[in-house]
Amino acid sequence: MRAVSQRIGEWTTLGLGGPAHRVVEAGTEGELVAAVVEADAAGEPVLVLAGGSNVVVADEGFAGTVVRVGASGVTSDDDMLRAAAGETWDGFVARCVEQGRAGVECLSGIPGSIGATPIQNVGAYGQDVAETIVAVRVLDRRAGEVGELGAADCGFSYRSSVFKREPGRWVVLEVSYRLPRADESRPIRYAELARKLGVSVGATAPLADVREAVLALRRGKGMVLDPGDPDTRSAGSFFTNPILALADVPPGAPAWPEPDGRVKTSAAWLIEQAGFRRGEGDPDGIAISSKHVLALTNRGAGTAAELLATAQRIAAGVREAFGVELVPEPVFVGLPWP
Repeated sequence: MRAVSQRIGEWTTLGLGGPAHRVVEAGTEGELVAAVVEADAAGEPVLVLAGGSNVVVADEGFAGTVVRVGASGVTSDDDMLRAAAGETWDGFVARCVEQGRAGVECLSGIPGSIGATPIQNVGAYGQDVAETIVAVRVLDRRAGEVGELGAADCGFSYRSSVFKREPGRWVVLEVSYRLPRADESRPIRYAELARKLGVSVGATAPLADVREAVLALRRGKGMVLDPGDPDTRSAGSFFTNPILALADVPPGAPAWPEPDGRVKTSAAWLIEQAGFRRGEGDPDGIAISSKHVLALTNRGAGTAAELLATAQRIAAGVREAFGVELVPEPVFVGLPWP
């Protein structure tokens, strides 16, 4: 475990974020726990950072300790895979597909680390990790103890969990997934992906074919990290899709039924219908992606303050047009919302 001093933006996919008072590299679970416990004992604020793909850090930086999660490694026991928090998520998905393990193939190409997946209940193209997570090993900072939460205790919901609803309490150390061996994918639920694969919704397809189709769809939307594509310098989808009572869905908006009787609608549709366009913004700073209206990008010279202002302007436009509140997906550090 070593302390370093560096600009936080160098470790985020947006490239935004000023300096930290102190940065500690934690290469093992033990070092991660020790760094957080030490900072907590000293009364110092802590920011645990791994892939940096779902966070917006203030230009002023962070007046505390940034603990960078470097713990990696995957172990398996029959259908169970245990992955350390610092393991790269897409590398894990690629490994599962290569080994013929079904359950995460539709989550290909998502940037970030294993540790972030239960926090956000990461999902895409009809899958989310709540379907396969069995347990999460955590440091409970409130109790100062390492323990394990079963899936039922994680409180998973759409792009949320107990970890997200109680920010700062838990540090994810390891995630256990049940991923049985199979030649074919789980049933394809997402119409766009089914069309790309040339199958019906509800059908299956070879795991490798599903992964390649998802990667192609994500690349087309600037959602696969590529140093040569400025549209990928983002935090992914910036707003979650609103879940509303059917009567509150604007006329003409997409509507997908939810188990509780409400419906999910498209944040991208709302944003476009409110008058915002792809590529809109500063060509050298903060702009809406030229490929996908739901992503806000840093074209190189942007600031976190500018990104926040752009996001607030979009949310205000949707609120004024449709009376719908957009909820940001990334975590804000040192920045207010709304």
